Amino acid sequence: MKIKEPIKLIEGNFSPEDAKEVLLELINHKINFHSLKNFSSEERFGQAIEGSKKRIDYLKKAKEKIVKIIDTAKHTNSHLRLESSINIFVEK
Repeated sequence: MKIKEPIKLIEGNFSPEDAKEVLLELINHKINFHSLKNFSSEERFGQAIEGSKKRIDYLKKAKEKIVKIIDTAKHTNSHLRLESSINIFVEK
């Protein structure tokens, strides 16, 4: 049995300020999730989770890109169209 369920997380036009709030909250939450997961592993097992460290690095770079795009939109008096979906797969 395999089930795929797409869910739209974000969809619409946003001001630069609102887009920044939505996107950075999401990115920061993901960074915190991986940081806590990594901290827990270091405390319990004495070693970091390599996948979490890589994901944190990727998310920090993505955050920098997002800020640059939003700053450009703000300086040009533009709005941003955001679309984000998640695909959930249930596999046995």
